Formats: sequence, structure tokens, C-alpha cells
Amino acid sequence: MVEHLLDRAEGPAKESRPRELSIILMDDEGITKVNEALLQHEGATDVITVRYHALPGEDERDGIAELYVNVERAVQLARRGWPAGRELALYLAHGCDHLAGEDDATPVQRARMRRRELKWLREAEETGYELAAILGDEH
Repeated sequence: MVEHLLDRAEGPAKESRPRELSIILMDDEGITKVNEALLQHEGATDVITVRYHALPGEDERDGIAELYVNVERAVQLARRGWPAGRELALYLAHGCDHLAGEDDATPVQRARMRRRELKWLREAEETGYELAAILGDEH
């Protein structure tokens, strides 16, 4: 699934795909601590993207990245008819969009990112990914 999202997030003007990507699944409490420590932001959030660029002299493809994903929030915010697994997939798509260099600092940027991410999820479902099943049937 993440490979599918990373493929969609890449493009000629995009940052290169990291050589290694870690996905850390967290709850509100855990992601709040990461948010405060890394970004100096208060409170919980849906996803935090951290990219560590390659060292000088190394190929940029040697960079690594981390996605901190709030599973508790995905379960809490799952919409009627929108399973928690699909909400979690949206967070993964959003993190991949950030990894590609996109920013959501303005309402226009946020809306553009959301349209793109929802398109990627539709494409994933059309190719056979069962997004609702990511967290299992009970959510």
C-alpha cells in the first residue's frame, strides 16, 4: 500500500523517495510527545513526516524517513460509512505527500493535497487494495 502511495507522490519536481521508510503506529499520547519534541507543536495530530536527508557526498537516494501515524485518531475520526482503515490509509497518503515535498500551510495547499490523496486512495481500491481491512473488520 505504501509503495503504491509513494509511487503516486513521486514526480519530476518531487523530492526523491527515501531509501528506507519507517512507519511508527502511535496513539494520541505518543504522537503528542513526538509533535512537541520534533515540531514544537502542542497536541495530537494525524501524521508526522520526518525526512533525514543523505549526508553530504552521499547519494540523495540514501536518505531515510519516518511516518508517525496516529491509529487512535483514525479510529476516533472514522466517518459514517468511512472505516477506520480507510482513515488510516488517508494519513499514510498524507505522509507520503509530505515526503514528496508538499506543504499544507495554507487552505489552498491543504485542499490540493487532500484532493490528490483521495484520488490515490480511489486508485488503490481500484487496483485491489482493501483499505477498510487495514485495521481489521472490527473497526
